[in-house]
Amino acid sequence: MNTSKISKLISEYGQIALGIVLASIGLKAFLLPNGFLDGGVTGIALLVSSQLNINISVLLIVFSIPFLILGYYTVSKRIVIKSIISIISLALFIHFENFDTITEDKLLISIFGGLFLGAGIGIAIRNGSVLDGSEILGIYLNDKFGFSIGQVILLFNIILFSITAYVISVEVALYSILTYIVTAKVTDLIIEGFEDFIGVTIVSKEYLKIKVAIIKELGSGLTTYKGAKGFGNQGEQEGFDIIHTVINRIDIKKMHRIINRIDKNAFIIEFDVNNVKGGVLRHYLDKKKNKLLPKV
Repeated sequence: MNTSKISKLISEYGQIALGIVLASIGLKAFLLPNGFLDGGVTGIALLVSSQLNINISVLLIVFSIPFLILGYYTVSKRIVIKSIISIISLALFIHFENFDTITEDKLLISIFGGLFLGAGIGIAIRNGSVLDGSEILGIYLNDKFGFSIGQVILLFNIILFSITAYVISVEVALYSILTYIVTAKVTDLIIEGFEDFIGVTIVSKEYLKIKVAIIKELGSGLTTYKGAKGFGNQGEQEGFDIIHTVINRIDIKKMHRIINRIDKNAFIIEFDVNNVKGGVLRHYLDKKKNKLLPKV
């Protein structure tokens, strides 16, 4: 094994260790002392522990076993091995940690418990590991029956929180749902990063001027494709270019100003973009490098 692979391995496991520490803080310092739950396997372990007084560390490992077995057939063996190490490490860390209760405010418990837990899960996933097996269940059912992973996890947690409302109380269930929402959002943020992209499609008679202005003033790459015929409040149009681009949401107002300056009647469609890869998007075109622009 060469030096670069060793350093990459050390970096991955170092970050997974950080994720385990953050997740255990969320559980041991916030959720466990106050009887709050999260979603997924962690939520099941917390619920059973609160009712049967069984060590949460043991339950985390026991309830994760079926999902790890599923993971063996649905994801790579490398991820399963990492996940086994991570889940056992999390269980041991929770068992030996001894935090004082930081706050008794229920809202703060839900928010910060979810924040620490979500950050830990997100960091682990970014480095090829899983701290909660419900994602593996989602992958399995997606491959087997075509259900979306999000739908599986949502249904899983609806059942869990309904049982929580019946067994413990509606109030605890509601605060646990808040914890789950915070955990899920922070996990997504850690995995996908802080950049938020939006796709834009522009139809305008002044497409040539708009195209040049977007490249020159906004520094964003774009794609154009031919529109054969269009019908709208400006009548029938033929033989025009449709502009398609993806930009950071921060720049959307600037793009609106550019388009309005050239054509106030331009037709604009905006939509969320979940993921982007390649191209010049993430670093936008460097306007200082004298990029060649199409002639109008």
